[in-house]
Amino acid sequence: MAMFDKGLKKMLDIGGAALGLLLALPIFIIIPILIKLTSRGPVFYTQERIGINRRRRIRRIYKTDINGESRIRERRRIDNYGRPFKVIKFRTMMQDAEKKSGAVWATQNDPRVTTLGRFLRKTRIDEIPQLINVIKGDMSMVGPRPERPIFVRDLKDRVPNYEVRLRVKPGITGLAQVSQGYDSSIESVADKVSHDVKYIRSWSIFTDLKILARTVVVVLTGRGAC
Repeated sequence: MAMFDKGLKKMLDIGGAALGLLLALPIFIIIPILIKLTSRGPVFYTQERIGINRRRRIRRIYKTDINGESRIRERRRIDNYGRPFKVIKFRTMMQDAEKKSGAVWATQNDPRVTTLGRFLRKTRIDEIPQLINVIKGDMSMVGPRPERPIFVRDLKDRVPNYEVRLRVKPGITGLAQVSQGYDSSIESVADKVSHDVKYIRSWSIFTDLKILARTVVVVLTGRGAC
């Protein structure tokens, strides 16, 4: 992505997130009250996700002593496939929901989700706090959805081109999210990755605007997995 394009995308991110937070002020007042009234636990839910990978290649540094008798090779670690950050959401699940189940993919009829949480997920209101992640620079308005470290480590070896989606900042919404629903298998993940790769390789500011418009339709109709 050229510097001019990066500047345009950053302007869209900051401007869109700031406007979104301003318009969402009533939501930040009402939803926390409803969450506290309907279930035990915190209002917000934070979870570690993997962001953009700015390391395009493995760097090797060679050091030679004065006599040239030894050479020490230092290799950059590559076990973190992107920059970790904490994603912010309104809590939609019961408190400590993963104590028994462990890390699992989200499903449309997840029994761990509260009654209010189902509404928040269907309307995508639970994602609104991620506008704060955009302001902080962790995320973009549009891009591949950020995944958990445990899933990234697993999927990068099982899904072709998975690491390509880590070349850009993750987004609140994306081409994959407005094109299909929740992940239910490796095949559905591979389909989403193909959408992500298509988005990355053909990016334009008009693509982002189009995806944001499609996201509004998805939210109003309840389709997709934004």
